[in-house]
Amino acid sequence: MNKPTRPDTLSRRRFIGRAAALAAATVAAGPALAQTAIEDIINSPRRGSWDDQFDAKSSRSVAETATRHPIASADTIAFVERAIFDYQNLIARGGWPFVPATKKLRMGVSEPEVRILRQRLMASGDLDRNAGLSNAFDSYVDGAVKKFQARHGLPPDGVLGNYSYQALNVSAEVRLGQLETNLVRLRSMSGFLGDRYVMVNIPAAQIEAVENSSVVLRHTAIVGKIDRQTPILNSKIHEIILNPYWTSPRSIIEKDIVPLMRKDPTYLARNNIRLFDGKGEEVAPEMVDWNAEKAPDLMFRQDPGKGNAMSSTKINFHNPHAVYMHDTPQQGVFNKLMRFESSGCVRVQNVRDLNTWLLRDTPGWNRQAIEATIASRENTVIELAEPVPVYFVYFSAWASEDGIVQFRDDVYQRDGVDELALR
Repeated sequence: MNKPTRPDTLSRRRFIGRAAALAAATVAAGPALAQTAIEDIINSPRRGSWDDQFDAKSSRSVAETATRHPIASADTIAFVERAIFDYQNLIARGGWPFVPATKKLRMGVSEPEVRILRQRLMASGDLDRNAGLSNAFDSYVDGAVKKFQARHGLPPDGVLGNYSYQALNVSAEVRLGQLETNLVRLRSMSGFLGDRYVMVNIPAAQIEAVENSSVVLRHTAIVGKIDRQTPILNSKIHEIILNPYWTSPRSIIEKDIVPLMRKDPTYLARNNIRLFDGKGEEVAPEMVDWNAEKAPDLMFRQDPGKGNAMSSTKINFHNPHAVYMHDTPQQGVFNKLMRFESSGCVRVQNVRDLNTWLLRDTPGWNRQAIEATIASRENTVIELAEPVPVYFVYFSAWASEDGIVQFRDDVYQRDGVDELALR
């Protein structure tokens, strides 16, 4: 057995053992810490195309995986029920073959493994059976691999590497169980969710803004680490703060900031973090004994502006976990394959688009006004004219029209099957 490693440096999938068809209903969310560690934010770092006549076909293969249907909808329930029926029939016919992960495959190669790959992609519906069986990794296989990768939350580059092999070799029985588990979750949200709402799907690290039963915006997200999980919740977004202050939770003060101050007494000043006592009076850092056994009983507050852990935006909604959605000064994190790096809150890519949509009915707050306020770096609290429902959900499998079935890693190990868990 491999030694455990840090969650933020783990490989995306490491599947073990034989496939099993166990399904489990939704379990309660673990506790989530309130805010992103300031050190993670400050230190976070700022993945061939083929020029031939088949590029357009490959692009269409990936586009087929996109849909305007919200995940949490009655349509999705019907799509998943159909997918379960199809997978049951597929299993009755023998499922799909194991693809040996002997070498990295890409368009242009001719290898015996490609024949097996074609059989695997035909079985799951990614490759048209009329493409035939051969050893050639041609443009048709390239398009099918990209479609498969997109359906599994992988970069659709058409190259078969470790992550793609591991996704390919989860058995049809396990995937069936994953669909059955998530059908239970989908049915639990089958009621009316609102004319407008925001949904954060944790395993996909993705956000949907939904209006009139159609997805109008999708945002890539960063969600909680395995040991600092983003919670399942239902609430209403009531407030957006532009140029927010960032107040450190106690856990980050104790685990991160105090040890950093012991090493570098200028840390707070360099990061525009100020200290306040219970009366709201500012306390100079040099007045604090940073080597004391207990961390100081003070509020640690970071000023708005460049380098602020929440950058331009904080989106508030009442919840017992004290989590929220926010911007980040390090946009490069959204390009990562693994986006499970926060302390429970949710970072939103292109958050200003979401701000504009949320504030659409709030007088005086069009995109131009939002941008001007952010540029001013003045802390500004905006109450929404009409609160917008927000749902943090856990869907690791779902389906859409045309039989497109999506799967994601079981990042918090709630599906009951080791092969699906993010290790």
